[in-house]
Amino acid sequence: MAPNIDPPVNMLFTPLRVGKLLLPNRIIMAPMTRGRATPDGVPLPRMATYYAQRAGAGLLITEAVIISPRAGGWIQAPKIYTPAHVQAWRHVTDAVKARGGRIFAQLWFVGRVSHPDFIEGRIPFAPSALKANHHVHTPQGKKECVTPQAMTLDDIRIVEREFSEAAQRAIDAGFDGVQIHAASGYLPDQFLRDYTNRRTDEYGGPIANRLRFLRETVEGCVRAVGADHVAVRLSTRNKYNDIDDSDPVATFAAAADAMAEYDLAFLDVMEPLPGHFIHVPGEPILPLMRAAFKGPLFTNGGYDRDSAERVIAAGEADAVSFGVPYIGNPDLVERMRAGAMLNASDPERFYVGEDRGYADYPTMKEGPSPLGEHRALSLGEASRH
Repeated sequence: MAPNIDPPVNMLFTPLRVGKLLLPNRIIMAPMTRGRATPDGVPLPRMATYYAQRAGAGLLITEAVIISPRAGGWIQAPKIYTPAHVQAWRHVTDAVKARGGRIFAQLWFVGRVSHPDFIEGRIPFAPSALKANHHVHTPQGKKECVTPQAMTLDDIRIVEREFSEAAQRAIDAGFDGVQIHAASGYLPDQFLRDYTNRRTDEYGGPIANRLRFLRETVEGCVRAVGADHVAVRLSTRNKYNDIDDSDPVATFAAAADAMAEYDLAFLDVMEPLPGHFIHVPGEPILPLMRAAFKGPLFTNGGYDRDSAERVIAAGEADAVSFGVPYIGNPDLVERMRAGAMLNASDPERFYVGEDRGYADYPTMKEGPSPLGEHRALSLGEASRH
């Protein structure tokens, strides 16, 4: 973790080059599942309003976006595999660009923690047929996870192709790039960590083999849209979705080293600070990943303005992403710049598919939120995703 030094003034407000983009500041909006699309995953007009309101971020990263019919696992999550999805996303990206913003789409394949209710009655894919000790909120109610189907080599090739095709569709929809969601116990993370990957072929066993699915997915997306339009998200010790690893230090240091080979737009690492609800004690891995990955590195998890300044000043990250604070504060950059009070965010409305608690939070100019204000940023995140 960064040393406890006084942060330099305004470090967060300096530009940062990310791929072909020049970010005007280093305050990133983290990907946060909000469940405001149609039941068919088509982005609604309110999503264009929501993202455009937050266009002052150095970069917006969307909520996780389902890449294919078998990839889903969340109620009213947006999708990007039909022309209707792409057309609706174009309204979102146009609205963000009209406000001068920059936006990446996070590409999502849920895997073993999905449920047949989401994927036309089929069994979820996973590296290995290991049932997750986890519940899923399906359209038919809360249900236990099922034992997933271990992917064949043909299945792996199909899913890798679905990622690259989704990347191309995202660019067609006007996104500046894509982030492969390889964190939080979803499919690429399931291949990476040995708790969920018990394969004995070239995709399991040693770390180099467990990295193969992620490498090939990255390579496919890079071929499709170019390395400067591709990023990856990893989570070093996150146990959400019933996942773990016997040696996360070695696994994620190797993952960062592997990602360094691709000249990615950025690498995004979830390693929450102590006090965050998914913080897991242990040796900090972010500094090792920083040593391996020399491109733009983002981090996330319980930061406020001062701790974000410190981690950047220490050289352990180039930018910091914020979750819950961006729900209640569409003008978070301006509030941080001014040292202003923050609107409180309503956790009861994080995932509820209504307008309330979504695009109705006031800016500083519009006055305080009815929920009240606070000065310290919440250590929670809207989404464990």
